[in-house]
Amino acid sequence: MKRKTSAVGGRRHSAPATVPATPPPAIKKTRSSATLPVLTEAEEEPPLPLRREVCLQITDRLYFAILFHKPKSGSASTHYFCIDDEFVYENFYADFGPLNLAMIYRYCCKLNKKLKSFTLLRKKIVHYAGFDQKKQVNAAFLIGCYAIIYLRESPETIYRHLLSGNISYPPFRDAAFGTCSFHLTLLDCFHAINKALQYGFLDFHAFDVDEYEHYERAENGDFNWIIPKKFIAFSGPHSRSRVENGYPHHAPEAYFPYFRRHNVTTIIRLNKRVYDAKRFRDAGFEHYDLFFADGSIPNDTIVKTFLNICENAEGAIAVHCKAGLGRTGTLIACYIMKHYRMTAAEAIAWIRICRPGSVIGTQQHFLLEKQSELWLEGDIFRSKLRKTQKIAVTKILSGVDDISINDSKSQIANRKDAEPYSDEEETNAVTQGDKLRALKSKRQAKANSVPLTCLLAMLVSTLSSIFIWWIVCGSFLPNLLLCVDGLRT
Repeated sequence: MKRKTSAVGGRRHSAPATVPATPPPAIKKTRSSATLPVLTEAEEEPPLPLRREVCLQITDRLYFAILFHKPKSGSASTHYFCIDDEFVYENFYADFGPLNLAMIYRYCCKLNKKLKSFTLLRKKIVHYAGFDQKKQVNAAFLIGCYAIIYLRESPETIYRHLLSGNISYPPFRDAAFGTCSFHLTLLDCFHAINKALQYGFLDFHAFDVDEYEHYERAENGDFNWIIPKKFIAFSGPHSRSRVENGYPHHAPEAYFPYFRRHNVTTIIRLNKRVYDAKRFRDAGFEHYDLFFADGSIPNDTIVKTFLNICENAEGAIAVHCKAGLGRTGTLIACYIMKHYRMTAAEAIAWIRICRPGSVIGTQQHFLLEKQSELWLEGDIFRSKLRKTQKIAVTKILSGVDDISINDSKSQIANRKDAEPYSDEEETNAVTQGDKLRALKSKRQAKANSVPLTCLLAMLVSTLSSIFIWWIVCGSFLPNLLLCVDGLRT
């Protein structure tokens, strides 16, 4: 697929990977020879590999810099901007990125606006990050995404360029509590963005950022599209709509209107039953149960059955576990690896960009181990597809799976849920999904809360306006009317 390139970024220019690009003349403090101020032990965070400020040229007008002092504003030839405190990753535990799809979109819009601005037309645009390493890697991630999407740079080229000047970026980690055992690099994320463009997962011409930010919120459904028109990952519905421990639960009926509008035909549940699947079936949706324990990995039968269902579904598929992060992201990643030949790291990166916090702990290593097997199955599937052109694509089964979703045993198994699973069975076991879901809800509620100082300021402002208006109406306005009346007479 060809990607449209925007002319707003100017001519592409990449300096050699081993030599930092020449900084704009106005920035003397950003040369690689500048040294950093020494931090005391009390001020020091984790050790920083980078011990100097750098400035890297992306195009003839666009630069990326790491500065340890805020630059002075008002330069005649250079415009600086920083997004460190504007686009902030909302973590679960020790995770810190990558930033989500909405932030990438808003950043690209912001940068395009600056590059097209008439008042900045003759200025160099410098996106700079501060001394926080985690914010540095997220800033580098954003400008790298811009270069791939709008400047048509390859992931390797922009990654090497961002490493110029011996810069080091920490790898991203999962949302699990504990030691990180799987590192997701900046390059993995760039490859994920590039392949998402190639396969049509990412299209900012059709992307609705307001809808994305609305429905990712817990109170509005807590779901995200992973592959447009194919996969939705969402937090598990409940037997009835209610708020429990600060987290809003939604009954199946709450999803019906959106699912119908977007041609979602199939629901796959991966956690234990907390609602009656018959409610989805009676509404015209296909519903399947593929339970495995929270935080664990699926067995081969579950993986094959999941892929079989998805390959036969005629519409979009909505997949959920308890929080819609770990188990859900793992199985969707299996489908992406098989049918799009993405690496495990690329699939994890893309799913996390769409739905932060996805794929956790051992699930990452499981995908890495399944990569070559799923690639082979995908090759067999596509080969079989080419040989059976007379059969509809949605009715072709995987050559490695003899389980049919129309099998009578499967239908019987899927109807063994007349009595919904009771919450009382898990009262003594708070699972990973419970913790992640609660954290997300509290985090979003905190972001929405209005500080008391803001409320007081609003009250004072309102009272002041009323007082001023009373003075105007009580004294000034009658005198003015009297004068006007005198002039008229």
